[in-house]
Amino acid sequence: MQTIRSKVLPGDTGQQTGQHRGREFSPLLAGVAVAVGGVGAMLALVDLDSPLRGPFTLFFLLAAPAAAIGAALGALDPWGRAVAAVSGAVAVDILVAQGMLALHVWSIRGGVVAVTVLSALFLLLTVARRPRRRTARRWTS
Repeated sequence: MQTIRSKVLPGDTGQQTGQHRGREFSPLLAGVAVAVGGVGAMLALVDLDSPLRGPFTLFFLLAAPAAAIGAALGALDPWGRAVAAVSGAVAVDILVAQGMLALHVWSIRGGVVAVTVLSALFLLLTVARRPRRRTARRWTS
């Protein structure tokens, strides 16, 4: 019988290696991003005078469409997906602003609502388009 041992590097304190450290913070960072985006959207919709309204709303206007587009581009590598998602988010924001200006209905609240609706629509279409995994049914007699 052979014993399998892991190699311990000098100076290693038993903590995780560098390649696994980012994985433990991913859910935390996602939660913080959702909270910041939600606060930004609410500050813009309520029209509360706060110094955080501008940066948080801008974060929401970039993060919401980027998350929806990034979910649709699941087949790309992470860096390519991030670049495409952020570029798509900027394009969505510009198209919403241009459309609202052309129709003479521009408002901050309307822009936030329009970006929210488009992002939710992209995300719902992505979820609806994914194939469902069905398990094989066994018939018993």
